[in-house]
Amino acid sequence: MAVSLSRLTAHATRRCARALATPAAESVKEQREAALAGLGVDPYPRYAPPPAGHPLASPAQVHAAHPGLEPGARCADAQLTVQGRIRSVREASKKLFFYDVEQDGQTVQVVASQARVPGDPGAFRARNRVLMAGDIVRASGFVGKTDAGETSVFATHAVELLAPCLRPIPHRSGLTDTEKRFRSRHLDLLVNPHAGQTLRLRARVLQHIRAFLDARGFVEVETPVLSPSVGGAAAHPFTTTAMAFGDTPLFMRIAPELYLKQLVIGGLGRVYEIGKQFRNEGIDADHNPEFTTCEFYQAYASLDDLMEATEELLRGMALQLTGSTAVPTSTCGTIDFGPRFRRIDVTRDLRVHIPELPEVLDESALAALQEIVARRHIAVPQPHTVPRLLDRLIGHYIEPACDSPTFLVGHPAIMSPLAKCADGARTTAARFELFANRKELVNAYEELNDPNEQRAKFRAQARERDQGDNEVPLPDTAFCDALESGLPPTAGWGMGIDRVVALLANAAHLRETIAFPIMRPTQK
Repeated sequence: MAVSLSRLTAHATRRCARALATPAAESVKEQREAALAGLGVDPYPRYAPPPAGHPLASPAQVHAAHPGLEPGARCADAQLTVQGRIRSVREASKKLFFYDVEQDGQTVQVVASQARVPGDPGAFRARNRVLMAGDIVRASGFVGKTDAGETSVFATHAVELLAPCLRPIPHRSGLTDTEKRFRSRHLDLLVNPHAGQTLRLRARVLQHIRAFLDARGFVEVETPVLSPSVGGAAAHPFTTTAMAFGDTPLFMRIAPELYLKQLVIGGLGRVYEIGKQFRNEGIDADHNPEFTTCEFYQAYASLDDLMEATEELLRGMALQLTGSTAVPTSTCGTIDFGPRFRRIDVTRDLRVHIPELPEVLDESALAALQEIVARRHIAVPQPHTVPRLLDRLIGHYIEPACDSPTFLVGHPAIMSPLAKCADGARTTAARFELFANRKELVNAYEELNDPNEQRAKFRAQARERDQGDNEVPLPDTAFCDALESGLPPTAGWGMGIDRVVALLANAAHLRETIAFPIMRPTQK
């Protein structure tokens, strides 16, 4: 016996209502699928062009193109199609439905009235009552304003289902739990507008950096992520093996520095790379095992050149991306990239805090530094080496004072094995670190291009490794051999992209800036 359309409509509606009232996600999914099947709706149709004469428009374009409409006005000649996700559904009567449709963070109202949509009245009500918040739809019609003054698309065709939402989206209850947010990033982006805004800001930061460097004649390159050696920084690498080479050990890169400098030796005088680095270390608000950097190397440049470029880059970035050089933060107030950046000589400043600071090249320096940190109750994880202890003292006494953009200069040369020395005594590195919001954003130095001195510094690093510092990489003899072909005077620069985005977005944790941050595995 044939089932009437009205009975089918009522049946589908009851099933949808039960689905909404059922908390179990699987039950919602089953109820929705059954309701759509009962109406003969293909929930996953092939995408087709919109109706003729109804070009696609985004919600933002709809609002921008019709700013002066009076309440109740209709623009029958302004025919178009909008598509996106339903944020909310309101059934005014069995003949009138209102939808808020969102695309790219902007929303427009769609008014579906039986009087304007051709077809069977029962089918109209059934098709509209089966649509729910979260569904992906398309609506074609003309633009106007409701009597209440809301700019809307008045549908002249049936609202099309392009893909159903089979699991509830917590628009009303919200999604604030950190674990749930980042384990279900798609829901986080759907529910929390700031999440998508931060990722869009990240894209603009990368665009700005590329435009800045491209305009100055830099060439963007790619260097290996997997390598049989590791260097360019001190960190624990992730390791893997290459079956094609007989299970040869390979390392995921901790920095692209040594490869980029070989390109400069080869004649590419200005190169940069934006890419992922991997360090097998802890996770906190300022560190993630997988992170993104921009490194560039410029032949025939000095540290002063890089300081000027850094100020120009960040000043312009803040102004273009936020509308002001002054960036608000929740920790350090407003940070202004407009004025000239401060400079602090770390060696001189440390001696103000620690008058008994030893000469770092003395044989007794390690014991003296150990005594200083013990007496001042400054925790420093083992192993203890002179560079590690100095780095911890700088982090304890100097970095917390770097609220506004500050160049830290005058580092002891022993802390920078790949940098040239800035003084005749070869005790101070030609290096700077840029701090803002008490976090390191940039590290830069004039590159050591003497192969003999580089070999000597690698040997000194090897002694630190013998003392137990496994983060120190093994000497890279191939890089030293490359230096013998002649590296011109070169300055190198590296920026942590995630930290810069976090600063501009006023995000408290790096994971806010990463589309899919690494999470601790769940217990099975």
